[in-house]
Amino acid sequence: MLEGYRARRDFTATPEPEGKAGRGGENRFVVQEHHARSLHYDFRLEMDGVLRSWAVPKGPPLAPGVRRLAVQVEDHPVEYIDFEGEIPAGQYGAGRVSIWDKGTYVLQESKPDELKVSLKGKKLRGHYALVRLPKQPKNWLLIKGRDG
Repeated sequence: MLEGYRARRDFTATPEPEGKAGRGGENRFVVQEHHARSLHYDFRLEMDGVLRSWAVPKGPPLAPGVRRLAVQVEDHPVEYIDFEGEIPAGQYGAGRVSIWDKGTYVLQESKPDELKVSLKGKKLRGHYALVRLPKQPKNWLLIKGRDG
């Protein structure tokens, strides 16, 4: 599950956790602000013993109905949920990573091309959907739903 993650990193040079696939089940999420080649936000959901991950270039939406491109990236180890630090120049994803928001979620619906969750974070709260775009398997939309 983490082969893609490990293949891109030299753990003797980066402070990122090597990690391993775990049992999972805590239903936590994290959004990390990542100052790499360009600023983006990494949206991660703890599922199946790993962090399912999407890069969101414009950041997660805060207002209902707003849609943001979310590009699926390799799964990350669960230990990455607490990672903050500087990924050194020359390493994959080089740049500063800081936690922008974190919390828990309730999985409302899970289909191959759609996930619906209810987030309980400090900044992100309420209903969100991730919907895969047809013919572009890595591209999803992260959509803030209407609450209440």
